[in-house]
Amino acid sequence: MLSSGGRVGSAVVALRPERAAPETFPGASPAPPLSRGFARQFAALDLGTNNCRLLVARPVGAGFRVVDAFSRIVRLGEGLAATGALSDAAIARTLDALKICAAKIAARNVAAGRYVATEACRRAANCEAFLTRVRDEVGLEIEIISSREEARLVVAGCAPLLHPRIPNAIVFDIGGGSTEIVWLRLARGPDGRRRPHILGALSLPFGVVTLTDRFGGAEVSPATYRLMIAEAAAALAPFERNHRILRHVRAGRVQMLGSSGTVTTLAGIHLALPRYIRALVDGSTLTFEQIGALSAHLAGLDFDGRAANPCIGRERADLVLSGCAVLDAICATWPVGRLRVADRGVREGILLDLMQA
Repeated sequence: MLSSGGRVGSAVVALRPERAAPETFPGASPAPPLSRGFARQFAALDLGTNNCRLLVARPVGAGFRVVDAFSRIVRLGEGLAATGALSDAAIARTLDALKICAAKIAARNVAAGRYVATEACRRAANCEAFLTRVRDEVGLEIEIISSREEARLVVAGCAPLLHPRIPNAIVFDIGGGSTEIVWLRLARGPDGRRRPHILGALSLPFGVVTLTDRFGGAEVSPATYRLMIAEAAAALAPFERNHRILRHVRAGRVQMLGSSGTVTTLAGIHLALPRYIRALVDGSTLTFEQIGALSAHLAGLDFDGRAANPCIGRERADLVLSGCAVLDAICATWPVGRLRVADRGVREGILLDLMQA
């Protein structure tokens, strides 16, 4: 758990949908006229239990503009709960994705980069051997970060979406192998701007991949779905008792922000998007009533029905219900009533750190 009083950066982040061609951000301060060869560019890579994701960006005013990006589902943690180790197939998939990332980094004028791994590598007995292969075969030095650092980076990356007039916030990230919950207070600094201070954080030892491995994902009965919700709710209860968040929720002093594939997927479905469009999803809002209806709808579909949705697809059709169960537990524990959707997190937090160094 994080100690009280942790601070995170508060720069405004200008984000774009993931695409290779750079675009100008509305509202961003104009960048100085630099030629491509001399523009400082920074890289951030987040190797999670489910996804391998890269952003390359350059500073624009107080934020940044994405100039290259990559995201692929690799399921690095598939089977990890049963064996305690990364499988050969998962390693092979991940190495292929990392080679693409390394080529993109090499092709850009990257002034600095940080490349991190999270829960799967924290837990796997053979992770050091895997990272040695990554260094030798791919040429990337990947750092295993703690759940504390992961939570800090998520908050730093999402901070621009927090409402400055609501004094407290719950920020969560339902990942592949873990779920990060952060309790924040927005405090006014000497410059008059409100910045998030971390009051506490919780890392639940399960996410969409690990829950799916345990409970199944292709076919999920109503009873199984309720079991997943109950397990997540029980894991949240001690955090609520320690911080007494519910009293602040009842007083209307809490906002909620979700950064994960689960909430972005539900937002895309709610918006009836013909394909996932990050620019429309990031910063959108879902009410808890909408979340409940969407979760119930997905739980009533079979695998093929979920896979047919363009915001899910076959690669994630077996994972989405596990994420919905965790989200349902979060909403039941802290009935804020609505949440802000963030398609941003660890990578954006890394980029802000690098650009502010």
